[in-house]
Amino acid sequence: MVTARLLWEDAMKSLSVPAVTAFIIAAIVGSSVLAQEAAPVRIRGTIEKVDGNTLVVKARDGSSVKVTFADNARVTAMVKAQLSDIKQGSFIGVTAMPQPDGSQKAIGLHIFMESQKGVVADRHFPWDREPGSTMTNANVESLVASVDGQTIMVKYKDGEKKVIVPPNTPIVSFTAGSKDDLKPGAQMIVIAGQKQPDGSVVAPAINVGRDGAAPPM
Repeated sequence: MVTARLLWEDAMKSLSVPAVTAFIIAAIVGSSVLAQEAAPVRIRGTIEKVDGNTLVVKARDGSSVKVTFADNARVTAMVKAQLSDIKQGSFIGVTAMPQPDGSQKAIGLHIFMESQKGVVADRHFPWDREPGSTMTNANVESLVASVDGQTIMVKYKDGEKKVIVPPNTPIVSFTAGSKDDLKPGAQMIVIAGQKQPDGSVVAPAINVGRDGAAPPM
């Protein structure tokens, strides 16, 4: 550690004042760029207040978060759905917990709009709904009734998954929404928000429950 510090001091002594100044400015700019490229954040919660393009959201941990969005932000509504609404060929999102046998036990399903096929990437990846949970965006290959509930085989670009859907698993369908859906009491989720220095979140898109629907993802 001491050696590294001495090397740093020697390097700084060998530079002219303008060079040192330029170096420091570059470091500050680099830090700023990294901050702007911070990983997106997800906000799940209930809308408490709407003020123009700003929402006050009560998050899952009980904190209040200010969410702002641009005039052209996309609003997608979620409406309650049933397992029978899922057909062979449906494009769905599966929030699940991995099982020892390699299958996925669903804790929530959402049915994408037809227009989202080819736009939303079909893939399987880690998710943060619960510790250890996953998300699988995939096309339904088959549905079969089983002892544990419904079994759905889904296929995505790099593989396939067997999904067990227990009874009473929450299911929603995506549909086109508008800012009229953003009202106090509605439950919502921001998938890819950008956290700001003041703690607020800028949302390029918002998914919001309509008529009491809650995001299952």
